[in-house]
Amino acid sequence: MGWSSLAILGGALLLVAVVLLALSFLLPRMQRSMLFPAPRAPEAPPPEGYVAIWLDVAEARGRVEAWLRTPESTSTGHPAPLIVFAHGNGELIDYWVELGEVFAQWGWATLLLEYPGYGRSGGEPSEKSVRATARAAYDWAVEQPGVDRGRVVAYGRSLGAAALAQLARDRRIDALILESTFTSVTAMARRMGVPAALVSDPFDTLSVVERFEGPVLVLHGDRDEIVPVEHGETLADAAGVELVRMPCGH
Repeated sequence: MGWSSLAILGGALLLVAVVLLALSFLLPRMQRSMLFPAPRAPEAPPPEGYVAIWLDVAEARGRVEAWLRTPESTSTGHPAPLIVFAHGNGELIDYWVELGEVFAQWGWATLLLEYPGYGRSGGEPSEKSVRATARAAYDWAVEQPGVDRGRVVAYGRSLGAAALAQLARDRRIDALILESTFTSVTAMARRMGVPAALVSDPFDTLSVVERFEGPVLVLHGDRDEIVPVEHGETLADAAGVELVRMPCGH
């Protein structure tokens, strides 16, 4: 092989290396821009009946907001059970205030979990930072007067269900409600031809459900155009429960 051939080969290898380096840099950012569109919200106090907490989360590199709604009173006089709620990837806690009101009428406390970089929160969203934020919010909420740390239900929608499945790895969760969520981001990416090795935030919900010992409720829209209903079927099978099919999309 002559010097000119070696030069061409060396240049080609250098080009491949540059392309791979660029992909390793860009792909995680492209994935996160799709997984975490992170809508913003104007500065505003929490709604009446809610208490806001600002969490300093090192993994998020910023302060993250959460809202707690506790019932004004309970018929038993005992601390209220807690619902930890996490929303979908294009939503904010602001959209779910009425849900907390419903649970309050039932005698439940509700923790609305925000994500880093969403709404008024600082920081950057990722599986690591969302998981750390959920832990911090949980730890704060279960220490509040009137909240029963021995009765905690995690209820997540879409990305939120995947996020709270990870919380179930880290903290005591007595029951899981998973609405319109995926078995993992890796499985979703595979459908689009993205290799598992390139997925930055896998959010493996299925592995949590397979090991979770408490009750699990799985709900999914029959016409879900974003997360196929097969994901809900797989999660329900892993939990040993019947999938609750809803006549709707995502």
